[in-house]
Amino acid sequence: MRLSTTFIFQQQTQGISRAQADWLAAGQRLSSGKRVVSPSDDPVAASQALGIQQHQRTEQRYSMAQQFAQTTMSTEATALSSISDNIQAAISDIVYGATGTLNDDDRQSVAVKLEGVRNQLLTIANSQDSSGRYLFAGYNTAQPPFVEDAQGVTYQGGVQPIKQQVDNQRVMTLTHTGKQVFQSASLNPKLEPDGSLGDTDLFSIIDKAIAALKTPLHDADDSAMKDFQQAMNSANRGLNNSLNNILTLQSENGTQLQELESLGSISASQSILAQGQLSQLVDADVTQTISEYQMKETALQASYTAYTQMSKLSLFQMNK
Repeated sequence: MRLSTTFIFQQQTQGISRAQADWLAAGQRLSSGKRVVSPSDDPVAASQALGIQQHQRTEQRYSMAQQFAQTTMSTEATALSSISDNIQAAISDIVYGATGTLNDDDRQSVAVKLEGVRNQLLTIANSQDSSGRYLFAGYNTAQPPFVEDAQGVTYQGGVQPIKQQVDNQRVMTLTHTGKQVFQSASLNPKLEPDGSLGDTDLFSIIDKAIAALKTPLHDADDSAMKDFQQAMNSANRGLNNSLNNILTLQSENGTQLQELESLGSISASQSILAQGQLSQLVDADVTQTISEYQMKETALQASYTAYTQMSKLSLFQMNK
């Protein structure tokens, strides 16, 4: 094999380049704290780390979805609680208003109280969340779900409740529609004397009760008194059916909030485990990395020294 001065210097230059690359790579591992900086450092570990990171990103998206769901469902829980309180107040007013010893003025006062309850319920029905979306409008969140005219209160919201996927295999109802909340009865409702289901529209039930309470009964005949009592009893049944419906929705809402807490705890535990696995795969041992860096630096310095010495020689000098 023929050796030339140029060949020798090329070999020395390549040696310096390799030593410098090794030293820079060790420095990068030291500064980043990572053993695997690029896939070529450890292809198997890099592949496994990529899988874990992809799973972490998915879990982060679900975590954000869970936080949004918790906020929205908590807002609905507060609204449902207020609705329940108002319905119970309305039931008390109906029971009192049906008392036979009251006069027309007394019943008029009860009607005024019921109007206040009705107005509060309508306000809650058209309430908005922190983002300005109407809570009980289904997917038609840009407009109020309930409108009032001379004929009464009408629902114009969406027919589907808002749902969201909060885990790989779990979809939850975030908010119910106004129809589900204000125009539905419980699964086992109190029926009318003829066996039929009475009015299920909460606003209509209260409006009928108010109208009956405002009807003068002074010197009324037995037929008018009977109609009044039937109207009060029907309103009582309807309000109790609405209340039981709200209690069912509250139970569903509360169960889902508890489930969200469990999902959050599981997600947090899995995140810690995944981070530990990722650290084992790609993180560097600080002591070992410092030692390696110093060794690579020493090797680079030795290469520089050797090159300096070799640069003063030629094949003629070496053969003397």
